[in-house]
Amino acid sequence: MWITRDADLILHPRLVLLDESSLGLAPLFVDLIFKEIQEMNRNNMSFLLVEQNARKGLSVSHRGCVLELGRNRLTGTGKELLNNKDVQRLYLGG
Repeated sequence: MWITRDADLILHPRLVLLDESSLGLAPLFVDLIFKEIQEMNRNNMSFLLVEQNARKGLSVSHRGCVLELGRNRLTGTGKELLNNKDVQRLYLGG
């Protein structure tokens, strides 16, 4: 019985941890990965995403935290952070 539950957890996790999922990839593959993240999220899978590509990460995030030197600088929805003037100036190049 426990094997079935463990297999289900492995095959259908509730939470996936992703660290730098776009690092070193061609833009086409980055787009494919983020589309898959969104699709899996629509199917009730949650993600904890650590991503230096702030624009891409925030664009798919329900909630986001902007860290600076290991400390939380800003928190909000992905959309709020993308539209935040400080985030745009400091992390998004404009």
